[in-house]
Amino acid sequence: MAVPARTCGASWPGPVRTARPWAGRGPRPFPDPRDPASGPARPLLLLLPPLLLLPLLTAPGASAYSFPQQHTMQHWARRLEQEIDGVMRIFGGVQQLREIYKDNRNLFEVQENEPQKLVEKVAGDIESLLDRKVQALKRLADAAENFQKAHRWQDNIKEEDIIYYDAKADAELDDPEGEDMERGSKTSTLRLDFMEDPNFKNKVNYSYTAVQIPTDIYKGSTVILNELNWTEALENVFIENRRQDPTLLWQVFGSATGVTRYYPATPWRAPKKIDLYDVRRRPWYIQGASSPKDMVIIVDVSGSVSGLTLKLMKTSVCEMLDTLSDDDYVNVASFNEKAQPVSCFTHLVQANVRNKKVFKEAVQGMVAKGTTGYKAGFEYAFDQLQNSNITRANCNKMIMMFTDGGEDRVQDVFEKYNWPNRTVRVFTFSVGQHNYDVTPLQWMACTNKGYYFEIPSIGAIRINTQEYLDVLGRPMVLAGKEAKQVQWTNVYEDALGLGLVVTGTLPVFNLTQDGPGEKKNQLILGVMGIDVALNDIKRLTPNYTLGANGYVFAIDLNGYVLLHPNLKPQTTNFREPVTLDFLDAELEDENKEEIRRSMIDGNKGHKQIRTLVKSLDERYIDEVIRNYTWVPIRSTNYSLGLVLPPYSTFYLQANLSDQILQVKYFEFLLPSSFESEGHVFIAPREYCKDLNVSDNNTEFLKNFIELMEKVTPDSKQCNNFLLHNLILDTGITQQLVERVWRDQDLNTYSLLAVFAATDGGITRVFPNKAAEDWTENPEPFNASFYRRSLDNHGYIFKPPHQDSLLRPLELENDTVGVLVSTAVELSLGRRTLRPAVVGVKLDLEAWAEKFKVLASNRTHQDQPQKCGPSSHCEMDCEVNNEDLLCVLIDDGGFLVLSNQNHQWDQVGRFFSEVDANLMLALYNNSFYTRKESYDYQAACAPQPPGNLGAAPRGVFVPTIADFLNLAWWTSAAAWSLFQQLLYGLIYHSWFQADPAEAEGSPETRESSCVVKQTQYYFGSVNASYNAIIDCGNCSRLFHAQRLTNTNLLFVVAEKPLCSQCEAGRLLQKETHCPADGPEQCELVQRPRYRRGPHICFDYNATEDTSDCGRGASFPPSLGVLVSLQLLLLLGLPPRPQPQVHSFAASRRL
Repeated sequence: MAVPARTCGASWPGPVRTARPWAGRGPRPFPDPRDPASGPARPLLLLLPPLLLLPLLTAPGASAYSFPQQHTMQHWARRLEQEIDGVMRIFGGVQQLREIYKDNRNLFEVQENEPQKLVEKVAGDIESLLDRKVQALKRLADAAENFQKAHRWQDNIKEEDIIYYDAKADAELDDPEGEDMERGSKTSTLRLDFMEDPNFKNKVNYSYTAVQIPTDIYKGSTVILNELNWTEALENVFIENRRQDPTLLWQVFGSATGVTRYYPATPWRAPKKIDLYDVRRRPWYIQGASSPKDMVIIVDVSGSVSGLTLKLMKTSVCEMLDTLSDDDYVNVASFNEKAQPVSCFTHLVQANVRNKKVFKEAVQGMVAKGTTGYKAGFEYAFDQLQNSNITRANCNKMIMMFTDGGEDRVQDVFEKYNWPNRTVRVFTFSVGQHNYDVTPLQWMACTNKGYYFEIPSIGAIRINTQEYLDVLGRPMVLAGKEAKQVQWTNVYEDALGLGLVVTGTLPVFNLTQDGPGEKKNQLILGVMGIDVALNDIKRLTPNYTLGANGYVFAIDLNGYVLLHPNLKPQTTNFREPVTLDFLDAELEDENKEEIRRSMIDGNKGHKQIRTLVKSLDERYIDEVIRNYTWVPIRSTNYSLGLVLPPYSTFYLQANLSDQILQVKYFEFLLPSSFESEGHVFIAPREYCKDLNVSDNNTEFLKNFIELMEKVTPDSKQCNNFLLHNLILDTGITQQLVERVWRDQDLNTYSLLAVFAATDGGITRVFPNKAAEDWTENPEPFNASFYRRSLDNHGYIFKPPHQDSLLRPLELENDTVGVLVSTAVELSLGRRTLRPAVVGVKLDLEAWAEKFKVLASNRTHQDQPQKCGPSSHCEMDCEVNNEDLLCVLIDDGGFLVLSNQNHQWDQVGRFFSEVDANLMLALYNNSFYTRKESYDYQAACAPQPPGNLGAAPRGVFVPTIADFLNLAWWTSAAAWSLFQQLLYGLIYHSWFQADPAEAEGSPETRESSCVVKQTQYYFGSVNASYNAIIDCGNCSRLFHAQRLTNTNLLFVVAEKPLCSQCEAGRLLQKETHCPADGPEQCELVQRPRYRRGPHICFDYNATEDTSDCGRGASFPPSLGVLVSLQLLLLLGLPPRPQPQVHSFAASRRL
């Protein structure tokens, strides 16, 4: 080639460089070799315009041939365009189908989607649905407060006095490794019979409630027995609520003591490992029990904190983080002489799932060293809470300090930052077994409206890291009716198998007084909740009148979606809410940010935008026009939106009043007609209530036909709109067979099949045998080819999907085909709509051969042109396929056709996997644009558990001398060791197992993760363009041109001489993000707009702060210690002692 010599293996600085198309006016400017911005100096010849270069260059190894001229390749492109258009006009039947619709104009009406009316009606229906649940909630909350107020506390209550259905009893008895300690319980447990209920997806008993008590709470304690006693009266209220509203799902009372009573009764879902469910840690309980929080957690990491104590602190912080919801803000810092954040977060951040994960991972890296400096820790915390330049909750402000003890009270810090108003509560936690004076810690908490807790061992962590919610609930209780407001939660996974739900919550207050004239009680009794399944809300939205690309969505005040077609979590962990932001559910842009903000603010609005959408199979990006309309859902925190493409403004509604015609068209659904009329797939929709659903379309069609023989399309148990449209489209597509397909010879044009799909749910494939290889979704609205054809003009090619990890296509029996489809646009008066998509399936091998001929220097009749030794001619894609690469690539960058036989089995693969060098050049020359996004709902294989605690020797190991010393047996060290051994048997998974695995269902095998997705779509270049892939002696000429009225790019290039010059490879496949997607530390610097609840209850002048924790605990006795040791030596898990803390005494209900 006429370029300066360069060895093939020589390196070239930077990536592969190509001549970019000049986007400006006038002559393309040359780079200034003296300008550093223009890149390294190049040979002058490479800077010449490509059109001047082409006549000078010939293909290596083919001296008689030159690279095709631009006008030659444009001629080939026109031939390809004409061939495609001709086949689609003859076999696609677009024009004929338009005529068929017009001929049958009397059989349907054109209805209009009026966005504003539609969205207001759906919002009103959702409001009515939720309002019925609100009324039931209020009845329950009022009844609970009255029942508890009338209840008389019984100090001498016994287990045998209480009769209830223990939801975990059956699972415990069936589990040979279960809680043996509970089997000796004297509680009278009911044995119930259950019946399957599809509404609950579970077996239930409507005559009783069920009770669930956390594993780490002793069922026989006085507090729990009294709780069970008074809550029994709720059973009748639950039953009456269901009588008034039979659509009610789970009704639940979550008590502040940890007891859950729910209706109807159903056995508890036994987890794979130990059951760590505690209602007080559920998203709905946390939201209902207190106002939003601004929390700073500070952890003492001085040298005295080491080994087991440090491990307890790390676990305690993680458990504390789990008590926070998306309405809360948090930061975590460690301190010794200085304080510093444990993570990259330098200020308060939203306590969402991803941020909490960053904290939990960072906490594990804390190392103990230095001396204790409470002043540094508290000053850091107060500075964080005083920072008003960031987004935060602006409600309950608190500091949580974990330490092993100290003498300093840092009174000067509190005087400076917090007194006299005491707007920040201080909670102190004494962690581990030690002999330090805890009086300073108690004083800090009591003088700052907080609480003091002790965490001597693992068993105390969960209880004592959530009890602070009772303190935060005091202002709510004292506010009385003002605080009795129903709140609706984020979407989350129901623990009893209902699926995705939202929950209405209402706090329940203690209305008792200690005596006449005494202050009212300020304890929250718990939270009442009623579930609403997302599927029940979806049923209120229009399903099929909006078309394949229209949809309804809803978001909450955080911008998280409640409804959205892209809300499809692959795996769920019921400990965490499903938090998918609207801007992550769709491809983010400025217009959508504006829409999201307006919806969060509770405004109405309408906006038409041009935006990008991802295809259903997530392989393509389309630029489309969408109309967004939105209104708030009154009496809730939600806002509802409607999205409509312009072509979905109108839709067809069949009007088949002629029963004879109904029967005639219905007969074309019978399999007996398929041989002559083509195979029919029907969309698996809810046509009738009694229709049995099946994933097998043949079986579903059979069930449908059997039902239709019993009922008519006008039956009240059926959806008349769906049925009439289905039957109408059956007849219309049959007429297409009769007028167009039946008399055509598909083999003449190398077609495997022709097809038509409609909004009514019909997909007709002709001939019948072609249905054996039909792999598209029978629901047109869920078929990628259907939705993309509606959004794009012209002919949309869809090669067979190929994963790069799978084996290549098997080209046998001519069954591999390429779909080509186009929408049928129907104009009726001034109304335009697209009710159907038609297309053909090309025979891959035959069309690859045809592609060679069309991109050659001959006609169909001519013989291939050959050049003699003395003649000179241009290369073409047929004769010179050893030197010239010719391909058709679709708008996603996937190979559709090639003149290279060995590439036929790679059709459908991303072109970078076929020719990385050429694909990179196409991208660099703006033929393609890249779009990167993140899928926050992906599922990944579980990672092997790591050691999350300190070093193994961090746990105290007694020596033989210690065992022989009687004094040691009564020491705190011995008591701590026994507690660790005891709770280690029960809660072994806490330090090492994944909580999702511990609490998840037995079927859980994967965990949620973030996946980075990359798609490519056509860039700004529309015209023909020539360029050189600059690579020394490996340089290549190429020509690229878009084929009009298609989604194809026609590329002709010299075949590469060597592969050493491949400087990079574009990736299209999904990649797992080890750091959970985009860098969280960067994202929190630009937080998305949100709003918290509009009312905050964090202060009440009458609050009694005298109950602030005194470190009550039961003293160990030598007899108890010896008994524990004997039980441990015998390998028998002992019965746990009740957890005793200062809240227990104040909870005399």
